[in-house]
Amino acid sequence: MPAAPRRTALLAAAVALVALTASACGDGADAAEGGGRTQVRIAYQAIPNADLVVKNQRLLEKALPDADVKWVKFDSGGDVNTAVIAGAVDLGLAGSSPVTKGLSAPLNIPYKVVWIHDVIGENEALVAKKGIGSVKALKGKKIATPFGSTSHYSLLAALESAGLKASDVTLVDLQPQDALAAWQRGDIDAAYVWTPALTELEKDGTVLVTSREIAEQGKPTADLGVVTTAFAAKHPKIVDAWLKAEDQAVKMAKSDPGTAATAIGAELNLSPAEAKKQLAQLVLLTAKEQQGSDYLGKPGAPGALARNLHDASVFLKSQKAIDAVPDQSVFDNSLAVKELNRAAR
Repeated sequence: MPAAPRRTALLAAAVALVALTASACGDGADAAEGGGRTQVRIAYQAIPNADLVVKNQRLLEKALPDADVKWVKFDSGGDVNTAVIAGAVDLGLAGSSPVTKGLSAPLNIPYKVVWIHDVIGENEALVAKKGIGSVKALKGKKIATPFGSTSHYSLLAALESAGLKASDVTLVDLQPQDALAAWQRGDIDAAYVWTPALTELEKDGTVLVTSREIAEQGKPTADLGVVTTAFAAKHPKIVDAWLKAEDQAVKMAKSDPGTAATAIGAELNLSPAEAKKQLAQLVLLTAKEQQGSDYLGKPGAPGALARNLHDASVFLKSQKAIDAVPDQSVFDNSLAVKELNRAAR
């Protein structure tokens, strides 16, 4: 589909999404200001990282007593992109694959990467029914994954590594909980998803490959924090407060994982022990660590994340998931290193 019709379709989807989430996050772009109080609309996902600690412990609300903080749950980064296009959220979590798509045509979303929530490891994986012992053995099988997500990206990479094309299997677009339900009904042969749904699949399935292994093959993925360029320009102090809250939560997860896991478990309806186990499958980075050359970097010296996003765009273009590969400068400029530098002081 040409770029213009594709974006029109996405905007139509965005309108529908806003209608569904309006009660939680206001009514579109004008919701950022309401009743004399600035609204901060945050997209989050059910991922066992420090973002849920910020939410559960109300760290941002405590830092911004004069703001109206709204947390809106989404099932995938693709849905977050749609909400940003609609003007329904200001900050949010999306995987590196949907962010790459967001920065590429036809979306060209005006947002910046301001935080790395986690580097994805064993918490995302490809699980198959018993008796399927390799990725290659999935030829002709039905596999579920949320389209446009980091799991979808890693699945395509796994298939390519095994000498298979996407057309060699039947791909089904399902969110993690829907994929779990399809698995339990016997409708699918495999699924590439993330925790906590992944944990349930592993109970009677076989893990064929994890995202940590895919990363070792040269295709790393991460959960990223994005902020719209308009919101970052208008509300720098709020962005600073959000970054400091995320940094505080990461430090808690590192120094006191038990307390962090209790908060995460409360958000995901998991026991503290299970939440702690899932938390340990992720790589969390403090603001100082994210300033390293392997990650976001510093002003004047964008980190390797920009190159990783560009590499992902090359792969996504080869899979016909985006219209064209943006110039490297697009990804260099998308890293909000100035904002991170302020928070890391």
